[in-house]
Amino acid sequence: MQLIEVNTPKTVKEFLQVPRFIYQNDANWISHLDQDIEAVFDPNKNKYFQLGEAIRWVLKDKDGQLIGRVAAFVHPEFSSIFNQPTGGMGFFECIDHQQAANVLFEACKAWLVNKGMEAMDGPINFGEKDRFWGLLVEGFEHQPIYTINYNPPYYKALFENYGFRKFYNQNVYYLSVSKDLPQILQKKYDRLVTTQGYRFGHLELDKVEKYAEDFQTIYNEAWAHTHKFFKPISKDAALSIFESIKSVVDEKLIIFAYHYERPVAFFVGIPELNQVFKYVNGRLDLRGKLKFLFYRWRGKLNQISGLVFGIVPEYRNKGIDAALIMTMKNYILSNKKRKYKGAYMAWIGEFNPKMVSIAEHIGSEKVFLLSTYRLLFDPNAIFEPHPILD
Repeated sequence: MQLIEVNTPKTVKEFLQVPRFIYQNDANWISHLDQDIEAVFDPNKNKYFQLGEAIRWVLKDKDGQLIGRVAAFVHPEFSSIFNQPTGGMGFFECIDHQQAANVLFEACKAWLVNKGMEAMDGPINFGEKDRFWGLLVEGFEHQPIYTINYNPPYYKALFENYGFRKFYNQNVYYLSVSKDLPQILQKKYDRLVTTQGYRFGHLELDKVEKYAEDFQTIYNEAWAHTHKFFKPISKDAALSIFESIKSVVDEKLIIFAYHYERPVAFFVGIPELNQVFKYVNGRLDLRGKLKFLFYRWRGKLNQISGLVFGIVPEYRNKGIDAALIMTMKNYILSNKKRKYKGAYMAWIGEFNPKMVSIAEHIGSEKVFLLSTYRLLFDPNAIFEPHPILD
């Protein structure tokens, strides 16, 4: 086998080509966009290169056929917060062959050891957790949603046979519009909207800077004391999030809650883009953009992808979560132009029992389960799973 570092236009193209070979007979697979993958490894587009490093490889068999790929990365923001200095690996694809997988894992491990790491998490992103994070272990019968990892069932054995252990699970839930919500949600909504000082509104793109600032305020207050891994978001970063989804956003899927004009909660959703991206085969070139516009015009975007949900701590347990859910459902039911059928709620970690409880209480169905694995390089080191959040 030949392990080749990705550092030329030819090897970049091969890196992007590997999954098209791996999944050529998988009817449910939808390619990530090439431009989304390449943005991760572009120092001009990925802020994590300011302090971090990344490397990637492709693997070929003796005949020169592509059979795998992987990336490894380090960043001081994350490497120093665990008991062991910890790096990351991701963008793993491989044929069903343990020896081939081991070559890829060994390359990552050796590179990370050279960088002073004592453990590696994977498969993860060299960036934020909202995309390219975790190994799919349940839900293979469904087509993946945008930027959520999808892989063959045999990947689990490849990771575990090498020595990776589950660090935590991430759940993806789906709630159908046709599902009757618990009556208590309506009661909480009715009480809040008639309580002095509370109001619920949605994003207005012509005031995007104001809403980006509100998002920043809520986000930083909501997660500041949840765990030691938290890093506050800047206003520029918040604005960048809204700018990045501007072309596909439905303003009323981004809901804010206010108490006497203080921003206290939000729900950010967008149309589920893989409903259209499945037709472009990962390539959003001119032809791909025309296909995207055509299928969007045909009304293919009839599902919602929930990106993030947050409530300022002192406003939890007041029914605001119920009010956000009911505000969303009321909009969906009243919208005659876009007939949304339901919403996905992604990245709900098992270590966050409050969010798991909310998702299950409203009758959501778990459609995907992903695992984030950790490998300790010292076999005698004590393995600790992710702590449960308060």
